Amino acid sequence: MSFDLHHINAAIAAHGAVTRVVIADIKGSSPREIGAAMLLWPGGQSGSIGGGALEYQASQAPQPGLRRYPLGPELGQCCGGHVTLVTEHFTKPIDATDVFIRRIEGDMAMPLPIAQLQKARRNGSADPAALICTAGWLAETLTPAAQPLWIWGAGHVGRAVVHIASQMPELEVTWIDTSPERFPRTPPETVTLVPAENPAPLMAHAPRHAQHLIFTYAHSLDLSLCHAALLRGFDFCGLIGSASKWARFQRRLLALGHAPTQISKITCPIGDPNLGKQPISIAIGVTQALLLHNMNAKTRHRSALS
Repeated sequence: MSFDLHHINAAIAAHGAVTRVVIADIKGSSPREIGAAMLLWPGGQSGSIGGGALEYQASQAPQPGLRRYPLGPELGQCCGGHVTLVTEHFTKPIDATDVFIRRIEGDMAMPLPIAQLQKARRNGSADPAALICTAGWLAETLTPAAQPLWIWGAGHVGRAVVHIASQMPELEVTWIDTSPERFPRTPPETVTLVPAENPAPLMAHAPRHAQHLIFTYAHSLDLSLCHAALLRGFDFCGLIGSASKWARFQRRLLALGHAPTQISKITCPIGDPNLGKQPISIAIGVTQALLLHNMNAKTRHRSALS
């Protein structure tokens, strides 16, 4: 996890003032990881530090500062560990680059680990999800720009995937289908809708590092989107379908001039067929595959930095 500057500034603009509570340290077990955070404002909340007694206690008249909770003795939670929370009130937009550093309590000078994190982030060698809480200071790397995810098709599976993906702040979802009527009347606010009678040419406007999930109602449209994706380039491209469908698509993509090594970059079938064929089951498998891809990419990035 890292500090989501865009999200908190948007919340400040919308609500005037917000309180942020973040897990800054853990000893033993905990309902959430270091860096998990929630925002609070009168009558509302986003994010979670794990629910249960810890989250309830932290949200009741929260006072700025640092507090340590023994989960078992004080809150009766079965986790049994100790969690350190940092609570802050924000009333003005935050201006920060690379790392958001601030003193939480006390009057000590900036500790060396935080100064080192600031330097490492600026030269590109820092863990992109680093958080350091020490000697009354807190430093968090800023959340990188959201990953563009383009979802093609607003049928049952497409809707189920969008329902899940729209709740992940690390994804910037664009949803495409052939007419406005194919989208739900009340789509998620965070999703960009793009109706297009002929969607395939839109692929040329997608960022080259975008991820694509293709769930349209027609095999011919699926094929044209795969063709366009291979021409454009992508970070990930998943296609719903059977093994026999993919075998036919591979032959047709070869005939369109694509090399086997390029075609193999498309993932098909996508998801876990063992989960079942209900749209929500397919959506869970597809989203899991995408999350694993992104987690592996982050692991490779961190290994390259070490």
